[in-house]
This record gives sequence, structure tokens and C-alpha cells, in this order.
Amino acid sequence: MPKPGRPRRPLPLRDGVDPVRIRLADPGQGPRSIPEELRRRFPDRLAELEAALASGQVVTADGAVVTEATRRRRGMDVWTYRTPEPEVEVPFGTEVLHRDDRLLVVDKPHFLATTPRAGHVTQTALVRLRRDLGLEDLAPAHRLDRLTAGVLVFTVDPAHRAAYQDLFAARRVAKTYLAVAPAPEGTPRVRERSSRIVKTRGVLQATEVDGQPDAHTRITLLESRGVETRDVGDGAWGSGEPLGLYRLEPTTGRTHQLRVHMNALGTPILGDDLYPRVRTITVGDFSHPLQLLAETIGFTDPISGAKRQFRSRRSLEAWPTGRARGEDPGHPPSATAPNSCML
Repeated sequence: MPKPGRPRRPLPLRDGVDPVRIRLADPGQGPRSIPEELRRRFPDRLAELEAALASGQVVTADGAVVTEATRRRRGMDVWTYRTPEPEVEVPFGTEVLHRDDRLLVVDKPHFLATTPRAGHVTQTALVRLRRDLGLEDLAPAHRLDRLTAGVLVFTVDPAHRAAYQDLFAARRVAKTYLAVAPAPEGTPRVRERSSRIVKTRGVLQATEVDGQPDAHTRITLLESRGVETRDVGDGAWGSGEPLGLYRLEPTTGRTHQLRVHMNALGTPILGDDLYPRVRTITVGDFSHPLQLLAETIGFTDPISGAKRQFRSRRSLEAWPTGRARGEDPGHPPSATAPNSCML
């Protein structure tokens, strides 16, 4: 069943997008008619609102259609649809690695957000997969940053959603990432980074601060090679130093943790638009993806008790061969999923 406090939507998805929930003002404030209140609150969307009211697409939490005669009650919500703003299409597919009655595991491309947020709604993994696979109850068990590619786990059945989300929240999941970053001479093969990371709302970068560490990453240099020589522009690729392929193993999940830790060690991940400095990326520019890949996810299934491991089939553009394809003997590749497909 859905988690307590998480209301069940009374309207179906529309093109994979959830309806929006609107909390109404208490009856003693403003007009008592719900349509009148909505018109007052959303004057910039009057045409869309009137169309929704006329077509019965504004409803109460129990699914009753809102009319001009519908009156507000204390703590009342209504639901309706909001047309997403136009978005630039992310021109990369999402591969299905595994699908069963409880889980959907995919290989997310760079630049595709996990869930709707801010200016990314239709161009998100959740909305695309709901629409393309017809899975209305699909929900993420965890999230990947928009610029990070790789293994992403969704729940299919709401009855088991909490069990898998709690698994990730309790850090009972083993994750590995691959990253390409500078590897100056003398870089240790294995490093550990523990720090306290703070991400302030409205500030793009997260920062390390004094205090009890709440973020830990094990960083292993798998391979190194000479300086990247091709012209890449604006520091998006190459740094004038030898490059390395790193395996990153976080035991915590702070915002931007891997990017912050690699930058703090003087080896920022290639293609990073926030660390060490904020770079402005033109909307629709997909030319320099962040060289960070969620390589594997493993856990004990909370329902069946079986050991599960899923591995990305992607490689990083700056390191397209070798261990990025899972050739490290300590991390054998997963078996090919028989029902894999590209969406």
C-alpha cells in the first residue's frame, strides 16, 4: 500500500505525468466557491483552468468533479492537470536491464533527470518509462543526478514500494560508479574521503564544512593514460594532466557527494559543470556529458531474500573500452537480461 501521508491520485496519469494537487485556503479566507478561488490564484492559466473545469478534470481527493457549486472545506485539496512547459528533447534512449512484477531496472543516459523537477518534466526517466511501458504506478526506489548515467531502480507494484525505498534509505545497497578524471603522477591507487557536506537550497554547489563527517567514498584508480589531446573547449574535457579511470564506492548518499569528493582531492570529474567552478551550459547542448556512470547496484531483495546485482552496459565517452565494460576481475559483469530493450 502507499506510504501513510502519500495521497493516492484521483486522476490518471496524462502522457506519463502526474496530476497536480492544490491545497485550498480555509473556508473563512476568500471566496467559498472552489472555481472562484482557483481563478483568483492562477490568473496566468485561466484558459487552461476553464478548459479543465468544463471537461470535469478538476476533482476533489475522492474523485468528485468540481463544479461552480462545489464549496471548500477546511484542509481540502483538489487535483487537476497542468500542461508542462516545452522542453528540449534528450536525444538518448533508456535501456531496460531487468523487469519483473516488482522492479524495473534501467540504464539511464546522461542528461535525463530521474523524476520531474523544475524545468524537467516530460524529459525525465520516470515520465518516459510510464508512458512508453504503460506503467502508471511506476516510482523510483532511488535517484540519479540528471547528468549521471547508469543503473537506476524503479518499483512497479505500490504494495512493495516502501520495502525497496527503505532499502536505499537505510543504505543497505552496494553501489559502484565509474568516473574519468585527472590522474596526476603519484596519485594513490586507493584513497578514502570522509567529510561533512552541506548543500544550501538555491546554491548550485555543495561544500565541505567542518564537523562530524556524514559522507564517505572509497576511490580506486583502475587505469591511467596520457594527456587527452583533442580540442575540447572551455575545460569541459581534458585538464593538461594524465587521465584516470576511477571506481567510486560511496557508503553514504549526500547530494553531489562523488563530485564534491573528487574535486576536493584535486581531480574533478571530466565534464562537471559545477566543480571546481560553475559553467553555463546552453540548453540543448549534449556535447560534453559528465564522465560519471552508476556502474553497479547490488542488494538482498527485501521480498524474496535473493541476492540481486545489476550492471550498466554503458561506457564513458572519455574511456570507451577496458574496465568501463566490467572487465575488472573483482567485479564480474551481470548476466544479460533476456528482456532488455531500448526506449
